[in-house]
Amino acid sequence: MPDPAQQSRPCYLTTPIYYVNDKPHIGHCYTTLLADIAARFQRLFGRDVFFLTGTDEHADKVVTSAAAHNLSPIQWADRNAAEFEAAFRAFGCSNDDFVRTTQPRHIGKVEAYIRRLQASGDIYLGDYEGWWDESQEEYLTETVAREAGFKSPVTGRQLVKRKERNYFFRLAAYEQRLLAHIDANPGFIRPDARRNEIVGRIQQGLQDVPVSRGIDPSNPATAWGIRVPGDPSHRVYVWIDALFNYLSIVDTPERRKYWPASGHLIGKDILWFHAAIWPALLMALGEPLPGCVYAHSWWIREGRKMSKSLGNFLDFPTLEAYAAAYSLDALRWFLATQGPIGATDADFAHARFVETYNADLANGLGNAASRVANMIAKYFGGAAPDPGGVTLHAGHDWPAIAGAAVENARAKVESWDLAGALLEGIALLRRVDGYINATEPFRVAKDPSRTRELGSILYHCAEAIRIASLILWPAMPAKIEDLWGRLSCPVRVGADSFDSLAAWGGLRPGARIEKGDALFMRADTAMPPPTPENVLGAPS
Repeated sequence: MPDPAQQSRPCYLTTPIYYVNDKPHIGHCYTTLLADIAARFQRLFGRDVFFLTGTDEHADKVVTSAAAHNLSPIQWADRNAAEFEAAFRAFGCSNDDFVRTTQPRHIGKVEAYIRRLQASGDIYLGDYEGWWDESQEEYLTETVAREAGFKSPVTGRQLVKRKERNYFFRLAAYEQRLLAHIDANPGFIRPDARRNEIVGRIQQGLQDVPVSRGIDPSNPATAWGIRVPGDPSHRVYVWIDALFNYLSIVDTPERRKYWPASGHLIGKDILWFHAAIWPALLMALGEPLPGCVYAHSWWIREGRKMSKSLGNFLDFPTLEAYAAAYSLDALRWFLATQGPIGATDADFAHARFVETYNADLANGLGNAASRVANMIAKYFGGAAPDPGGVTLHAGHDWPAIAGAAVENARAKVESWDLAGALLEGIALLRRVDGYINATEPFRVAKDPSRTRELGSILYHCAEAIRIASLILWPAMPAKIEDLWGRLSCPVRVGADSFDSLAAWGGLRPGARIEKGDALFMRADTAMPPPTPENVLGAPS
């Protein structure tokens, strides 16, 4: 059972804020989808949820990219921030706000946080020499740089030895507090492989980190950013500026109740900033730490690392082609259940997509809903039959089976196993198919004396499908809301108690059960992948 104290607390979920030097792709959409699914699950459970995403706009690359397109930095940021907002809307994401780091509401808060850290002595002016990763806009320690062969661990580009006079944050002072917090809170960094990675790196010894960059009058890129309070010759380092967004947007009288965040969902390449530097900054500010930093792995495509040079990059138009061909909910389902949510990368292979689509959606959800609705239409005139207290068939205690699926799903959500939670719904639907095969209602229907037994069988099937649909809704809201309409069981997410929704018996005998078109038509495995230029062959 859920922890009542936890369920009563507001839930705050975030994604990283994304660089506006390029357009959205699968990595951005995947992280935001995970946060969306987590947010929808928590809303379904009845929690007060705030879900934030947005864009990081003060990077040097924004200035250079803007100049290459004959635009000012803010014009370039406006253009690409709009692309991200449109992409997330098209993906069905239910974020409550969209932050941009060029917004005054964020800038003013960042300046205030820097002042607090200056006043406490946690930020000081000093000289720094280190290995600069220009592609990621970050300094790497000597140890990390050497282990990476003095190349970027992310992009493989050569590191540059640089010396700068900057403001620094006293990260080293928080080494033991960080280790103690991680040890006392095993779920703070997930999955476990990422936790081990961070602990190992902290144990190597922490160095103070730069939080500003000097402004070079001859280089206009260096002038783009938030000025360090009291020293306009320095701007706040883009990564520090970006991290503060998680706090700045809820640091208002109306939203303060959401802090600390329940979870930051990120990609594994930015784990260090979120699991070491950000918690230390919060400690320095006297703020409570987030409940979890969850770092997923990366997508590859057809067994190969994705890159623009290989021409195999999964950009947003390609994702749109899949959504147009198979439905948005089918794309959301594949990404959510087959994606790299754990410690290993995942392959977006077209054959695997079609296999998952057919197994889980066409033959799973779609087939179960169609079979049961067709038999209720045929044998009971489209009205949900009355189970009539008929003794259940051996091995099929449906209230217990469905109840276990619901509790398993809820427990997996709370441990951040979102894919596992969703698959509890598919497992329940497969029990329905197995039950139909075992009880053979089409044979029972031939004997008029067994009408009550037939009604019991079909009621239990329909009710199990209804409860499975609750588990599936966070990944496939459009298709499931269609199904709820067909079952005459509308759900008011957040208004209706989840415990009452998931309790056995919610389907009213006599309720109209509509057949409708198949939720998911079976896909032809021989058809080639859909492309933006020519969406081919798959059902919608």
